[in-house]
Amino acid sequence: MKLSELLSSRAKYEHFLYTLVAAFPEIEKSTLHFITTSATAGVVKGTLSFRNGFELHVVEVIDFAAEEILDYSYTVFRGEEKVQWYDPQPHVEDASLAENFPHHMHEHPDIRHNRKPAPTICFKEANLPILIEMIEKRSWEKTNGQ
Repeated sequence: MKLSELLSSRAKYEHFLYTLVAAFPEIEKSTLHFITTSATAGVVKGTLSFRNGFELHVVEVIDFAAEEILDYSYTVFRGEEKVQWYDPQPHVEDASLAENFPHHMHEHPDIRHNRKPAPTICFKEANLPILIEMIEKRSWEKTNGQ
């Protein structure tokens, strides 16, 4: 299934959410849950815990009638350390973020102010598979000393 198709119906997205642990062996535990806010919209909240010690904290506001994510926050932790986060808060003063405006990520050093474009994150496709892959890759790079 294409990432954009996941946003075509609440049933598809809920099925995707509630089968993440089975679909991705690197995910140890999921507390993600879908909260219905209207007949065509809802909010996803919770955490994905990975076997490699990373956690992904997720908040998504989704409109299935429009087939898009209206707002999101994705934060990656390793233990108590905030490693990275993604958000669509506009920073029009930062021309380096124009490439994928308003989607960007924050990372070390100076995590609050170190912003970079996030070209794989968007409103029209499911972002969680991309973030799961990123966390898996980051873990692989660390264990291989790269």
